[in-house]
Amino acid sequence: MAPVGGKRAKKGILERLNAGEFLRAGSNVMQTFTFYASEDKLENRGNYVAEKISGQKVNEAACDIAWQVADEGDALVAGGVSQTPSYLSCKSETEVKKKFQQQLEVFMKKNVDFLIAEYFEHVEEALWAVEVLKVSGKPVAATMCIGPEGDLHGVPPGECAVRLVKAGASIIGVNCHFDPTTSLQTVKLMKEGLEAAKLKAHLMAQPLAYHTPECGKQGFIDLPEFPFGLEPRVATRWDIQKYAREAYNLGVRYIGGCCGFEPYHIRAIAEELAPERGFLPPASEKHGSWGSGLDMHTKPWIRARARKEYWENLRIASGRPYNPSMSKPDAWGVTKGTAELKQQKEATTDQQLKELSEKQKFISAQ
Repeated sequence: MAPVGGKRAKKGILERLNAGEFLRAGSNVMQTFTFYASEDKLENRGNYVAEKISGQKVNEAACDIAWQVADEGDALVAGGVSQTPSYLSCKSETEVKKKFQQQLEVFMKKNVDFLIAEYFEHVEEALWAVEVLKVSGKPVAATMCIGPEGDLHGVPPGECAVRLVKAGASIIGVNCHFDPTTSLQTVKLMKEGLEAAKLKAHLMAQPLAYHTPECGKQGFIDLPEFPFGLEPRVATRWDIQKYAREAYNLGVRYIGGCCGFEPYHIRAIAEELAPERGFLPPASEKHGSWGSGLDMHTKPWIRARARKEYWENLRIASGRPYNPSMSKPDAWGVTKGTAELKQQKEATTDQQLKELSEKQKFISAQ
């Protein structure tokens, strides 16, 4: 096998093993790794994957991996599309929909169970995605990466939800950009919007596993720590169990996670909702829910922590004495149509990077 082929084969194995960990942790859905896998994104900013391999092959391989893992545990497979560079560059509705259609053709060929339109900053583009996906006849879920302020054009969460349901989505909610607390606030607003319009849909939440209390409309991508310094913000498994219970009480039934979520976070959801699901994920008896596995620890003060109340009430320290508790987000305020956001196939030039760096310094000084 050629070296390049060997690397691809190893990468496929690693992706399959990683997905398997989420399955064993309690996941009911294996989502295809097709986030930003539209043809225009794969050739964006000097990344010529679409030309060398083709977007079709990338999407097909992602479906195959998801099915291999799903079949091990009788899970569902969901094919996913996300926002496109074409939309951000103000391309026409026809051009944008063509990108979704190309991915949908692969999902239909691979016979996924349902479809997800996720990570949309603008409800207009999310509607276009739903309109394309619903033609398949399969159930369509639509999630936006927005907070309580609404999409980047100022459309409130409740109105976003109403538009998505009217377009054909049977599941609506949020994913990415914000932490569990903020995400559930947004889902609540979506739910209220649907109730006011006398519409019904299932609710879905896939927040970050990072705490983002200071974030504005664009969420964690505005944080100065994004993307290489986010680890100090990672939620504990106990944070996630609390999120799972609050989500369930709100009426959310598709409960998961996005960036930062690890298998142990998914296991926390599965364990918290075991009474509702009727079972625990495999190997839960090895450590027990809420720290009960600590009752066999060598140290007596650790054994004293083997109870739910201890972990629920613990105020967790960061261990970083010289660091602030929160950051000042970069509020550039760019969205569809902004010059800097226009997508290009060519790699970013040194001059462009210099100009962006100067703008960042100027904004930070304000």
